[in-house]
Amino acid sequence: MTVKPYKIGSTTVLPIPASFKLSAQDYDAYQGRDGVITFTPQHLNPFLNAHFVATHDFSQLEDIHLTPADSPF
Repeated sequence: MTVKPYKIGSTTVLPIPASFKLSAQDYDAYQGRDGVITFTPQHLNPFLNAHFVATHDFSQLEDIHLTPADSPF
């Protein structure tokens, strides 16, 4: 399927065909060295959310077979 860019003011717009099902409201856009343009849905980073960080234990002691008493942290 071919789409043609067009200008609106100083912005170049690439239309998205109606047959594409969008999964997010916001997208990150990247252009590779070869000119390929990629749009990826934005996702919230839970590690930047203060409430999430405050309510989760990130020590992963079970992965190294330690109990909290054995932890050096």
